[in-house]
Amino acid sequence: MTQAAFVQPRETRDDEFFAVPPAMLLRGMRGAFSLYLKQGREYVLYTHAGEEFDERHQRVLMASGVQCVFVREHERPEYRQHVVDNLGRVLGDENIPLPTRAQIFYEASLEVVEDIFANKLPPTIRREQFNRVFEFVTKGVSFLTLENSIRTMASLIAHDYHTFSHSLHVFIYSQVILQTYGFDDRNLVQFGLGAMLHDIGKTFIDESILNKPGPLSWEERGVVNEHPVLGAGACTLMPLSQDALNCVLFHHEKMDGTGYPCGLKGEEIPLPVRAVTIADIYDALCSERPYARARNAFQVLRIMRDEMGHGLDLDVFARFVRILSGAGMV
Repeated sequence: MTQAAFVQPRETRDDEFFAVPPAMLLRGMRGAFSLYLKQGREYVLYTHAGEEFDERHQRVLMASGVQCVFVREHERPEYRQHVVDNLGRVLGDENIPLPTRAQIFYEASLEVVEDIFANKLPPTIRREQFNRVFEFVTKGVSFLTLENSIRTMASLIAHDYHTFSHSLHVFIYSQVILQTYGFDDRNLVQFGLGAMLHDIGKTFIDESILNKPGPLSWEERGVVNEHPVLGAGACTLMPLSQDALNCVLFHHEKMDGTGYPCGLKGEEIPLPVRAVTIADIYDALCSERPYARARNAFQVLRIMRDEMGHGLDLDVFARFVRILSGAGMV
C-alpha cells in the first residue's frame, strides 16, 4: 500500500464520492483523479492523482477483498475520460471474469443514460420515463453475460466510444417513442437491444473514414453504407429476435424507398425500425460530429420535417415531437 493510504482519514459525506470497480484500475495507469478506500464512515486516500497504479496496488486490493474504490465527485469528468479511453480494453480482457465485465458495461451504460436524462431530455420526460427506461437498460444489458455479446460490445467501444454513447442515446429516444404504442415488455427489450446495436457494423469501418472531417468520397460513402449488413452479420451469434436484427439491418431504409441496403418502402419497414431511424437521425444532428456542428432540438426537428420528411414515418415523427414539445423542449 502506498504512503498515501496512511493519510489520516476524515469523516466526509457519502455524496462527495462515487464508487468505481477495481477492474477499471489498469496497471501502469496514471489517472487524473485520486483514489480512496472507505473505512467505516470515513474515506482514506489510497493514491494521489497522477500517481502510477502498479501491480502492488492491485495485489493489495485483491488481498483485502475490496469490491470498489472511490473517487471524489469533483473529479468525475477525469474518471469519465478514463472510462472513454479504456472501457473497450477492459471489456475485451478475458482475464477479468465475464460477470465483472458485464457489470462494468452496465455501470458505464447507466452513466450515459443518467447523463442524457439529466441534460438532454426535458423534466417531464425525466419524471415519467426514467424508471421505465432504466428497467429496460437493466433487462437489456443482461444479455452481456454471454461471451459473444460482451466481445462484440467491447469491439464497438474500443473502435469508437462516441458510437457507443450515440447507440445508447438512440436506445433511449426510440424507447420513449415505442412505449407510446403499447408494445409488451418482451418486445420493447428486443427493440431496445436492436437500437443499442444498430451501428455495431461500424466496428468494421476504418476510423479514418468514420471520423473524416469533410465530405466522404463516393467510394468512402459506399464503404460506410455497408455497415447495416456487416452489423447484422455480427449479431447472428447473439440472443436477438428478428425484430432486433431488423433494427440493425434496416435503420437506414427510407419510407420513399431511397434508403439502403434493401430499398424497402413504406410499410415494408417495420414500425420499431422507423422509430430507431428517427432517434438515430435526431441524436446525430444534435451531436457534435467531425464534419458538422451540433444543432439545437428545434433546428433538428425542423430539418427532419422540411428536408427529410419524405423518408420518415411522419406519424412516428409527430409522436416524438409531441413528447418533446409537450415538455416545453421545442
